[in-house]
Amino acid sequence: MSSTTVETVVKPSKANIAVFTNPAHKLWINEAEPTVEDVQQGTSLKHGEVTVAVKSTGICGSDVHFWHAGCIGPMIVEGDHILGHESAGQIIAVHPSVTHLKVGDRVAIEPNIICNECEPCLTGRYNGCEKVLFLSTPPVPGLLRRYVNHPAIWCHKIGSMSYENGSLLEPLSVALAGMQRCGVKLGDPVLVCGAGPIGLITLLCCQAAGACPLVITDIDEGRLKFAKELCPSAITHKVERLSAEDSAKKIVESFGGIEPAIALECTGVESSVAAAIWAVKFGGKVFVIGVGKNEMNFPFMRCSTREVDLQFQYRYCNTWPRAIRLVENGIIDLSKLVTHRFKLEDALDAFSTAADPKTGAIKVQIQSEDYIQETQPQ
Repeated sequence: MSSTTVETVVKPSKANIAVFTNPAHKLWINEAEPTVEDVQQGTSLKHGEVTVAVKSTGICGSDVHFWHAGCIGPMIVEGDHILGHESAGQIIAVHPSVTHLKVGDRVAIEPNIICNECEPCLTGRYNGCEKVLFLSTPPVPGLLRRYVNHPAIWCHKIGSMSYENGSLLEPLSVALAGMQRCGVKLGDPVLVCGAGPIGLITLLCCQAAGACPLVITDIDEGRLKFAKELCPSAITHKVERLSAEDSAKKIVESFGGIEPAIALECTGVESSVAAAIWAVKFGGKVFVIGVGKNEMNFPFMRCSTREVDLQFQYRYCNTWPRAIRLVENGIIDLSKLVTHRFKLEDALDAFSTAADPKTGAIKVQIQSEDYIQETQPQ
């Protein structure tokens, strides 16, 4: 292959379509960039980029929130905006400058592009990049498309792993970032607040790390039942309408009287954060993974007089290689988390399912399996 030739595995024939929302909270499917003609010719690739045919994308709670609310804190949908940031697929075109990836490679997409110049980037904490382009966060278009161009450095090989599991590496990365910073150790009593996808994956990580006893809370009986099936050793606790202090007492009862050393708060709900603060032991830690409202009240003096550490998380960094190893070696099994699957053309139904608690959806996947040549990993 010459230095000016872009290699392609197949000439895609279907139009590149994507899932859009806007400030009026509409949701629709329309054509997107790169165009199918650009993909066929490889003309839209920049230095260091590859084209990925996206095979599987999970719907995140933030996708639904951008659709329904139009914003998450300061991140505001101000125009037509493509959703999605949990994706895996197959490389179908490679810019000549890329040497470590080739056409046919199966990859998971880490959905950020960093500046490599600011202090967080230079010190290895690139999730704090001051100029980050995070796909699906307005105004940066997301991954819910048929094809996407992305820097090769942020495309991680997944070998024979399924595309579905490859897309789940993104929420697993959220959980792993929390695990690395909160410091769960063998035998630690740990509380996980919230049995949504992030809470459930965090539960699996805590189990793998040797936390015990391990309690997970939620307000929904169906999600707690799912958590018990996913992790039979976990103790489930249904949150009732009580004060934060009384709720914490009930949580400690579920621990058999043991106060948790660490609470991993995965909801971002004020009452849940407060209950976690009341529940942990003296010198314990409440680590907040969940995203909440701009301002909230919390029991300050409980933190003060009990020396409770209150920490927060913003996305992740340097987690994909670790996540891939955990899944490849069977330490973390993500296969049970996907409850609903839809074709890309049926993405509107997928979003309706993900947004409706009555469906019992945990993780909804939007998949495209019909337009690229399958190659067996070497």
